[in-house]
Amino acid sequence: MKISGKFILKVAGTLTIISLVVALLLGLVNGVTADKIAAMNAAATQTALEAVTEAGSTYDEITSIPQEVMDAAKEMGGTLEEMYTVTFDGQPAGYAVKLTASGSQGLIEMVIGVDAEQKITGISVVNHSETSGIGTKVCGNKPNDDGVPVLDQFVGMSGAGTLKVGKTVTAISGATVSTKGVTNGANAALAAVAALG
Repeated sequence: MKISGKFILKVAGTLTIISLVVALLLGLVNGVTADKIAAMNAAATQTALEAVTEAGSTYDEITSIPQEVMDAAKEMGGTLEEMYTVTFDGQPAGYAVKLTASGSQGLIEMVIGVDAEQKITGISVVNHSETSGIGTKVCGNKPNDDGVPVLDQFVGMSGAGTLKVGKTVTAISGATVSTKGVTNGANAALAAVAALG
């Protein structure tokens, strides 16, 4: 059976029109939802900032992050998204770092507080795609194998590159990769703050 050139052009034209209509619809949906998604992300970030710093703290975003700070985070396995100076009671209190690190099923987006002495004040997971019932235990701050909430164990830790699962950090059984992802994020935040000086 021979297919005519006219038939091929007709099919190609139909597919092109369908593609254009779908692209237009996706563009319209994005236009309608973009502001709502941005507002939800901003609210989630604000909640995370409040969770990792002292109540009543204020935050000023560092709008121009030096490349060496981003590189320091990258070297520890994290991708820096945002950084904030933290002020409490009118005094500098440290930094809050929003970054991503690789988990078992994708990126774990988190905010990590680091005080003026370069010690972690808290970790809050903003977004993740970890396995339900396993990696979600890490992101949800469930108790690790020592009975301590897995994210809470980082509070007070310092020294970029010194945090290691099995040595200074205790994982949740079955969620070692997710715990390593958060640990990489913690090391990256400490490295970024140290590089900032």
